[in-house]
Amino acid sequence: MSNPIIKIIGNSLNAVSYVSSRYASSKALDLFATPRQGRILDTQKLFLNSSEKLELKHENITIATYNWKGNGKTILLAHGWESNTHRWEALILELKKLDYNIVSLDAPAHGGSSGKQFNAVLYSECINVVAKHYKPQILIGHSVGGMSSGFYQYNYQNNALEKLVLLGAPSEFTGVFRRYVDMMGYNERIENGLNNLVVERFNKKPSYFSLSNFAKTIDTETLIIHDVEDKIIPHNDAKMIVKNHKNAQFISTTGYGHGLRNEVVNNHITDFIKS
Repeated sequence: MSNPIIKIIGNSLNAVSYVSSRYASSKALDLFATPRQGRILDTQKLFLNSSEKLELKHENITIATYNWKGNGKTILLAHGWESNTHRWEALILELKKLDYNIVSLDAPAHGGSSGKQFNAVLYSECINVVAKHYKPQILIGHSVGGMSSGFYQYNYQNNALEKLVLLGAPSEFTGVFRRYVDMMGYNERIENGLNNLVVERFNKKPSYFSLSNFAKTIDTETLIIHDVEDKIIPHNDAKMIVKNHKNAQFISTTGYGHGLRNEVVNNHITDFIKS
């Protein structure tokens, strides 16, 4: 959204909050959880159609999965916000050369998966469904896909998962919320209402959803890559996760931004999973 539109929406919901803070907060949460991009574009179909597709189910969500078959270990890929499996094209082509069995899923409300809203908790449950079916030894997640991958491993402690890769992953849900509130210019009524709605829906305070805290009980060998020039997720988030992780390697890059779509990054990933 452009800055003028953001300002209009923020000011409008702030005004509504004085009449009904709950209604305004609910609308703010819906906006936060509704991706505006990430569905499959015509230009992305050719590559995605080169895979074997399978739909899996989590509750009322149909999860689109893609499989580029190989004889090596199975790798599961989880993309980030307002993206889809196509974001992995360059990495998948490199992994295919190494004969890995490559699987990717589209998050709820993204790509070919169903749904209209998205959150990291729901995504982690979808990752669990896909992991049960394909039984990956390696899990790679970007951005909120990385956060969701961490949530998944924290909750399910999959001992068959040998390696975890987190790319530009946020650590604290409170930080994600704070950046959203600041971006939209919401007042304190809406901010408090957002926190209360999270407690209602998940029976946990936003502060509970902390990847740095969850990392204390994740023993899986993990590679964390984060760019110092990431303008979406602060570089410090990676430092927080690494600090609490007993078995993590940290690579700090410069110049690749939040996307981290770069040959150098892909080489770091392939070197890690081959070792």
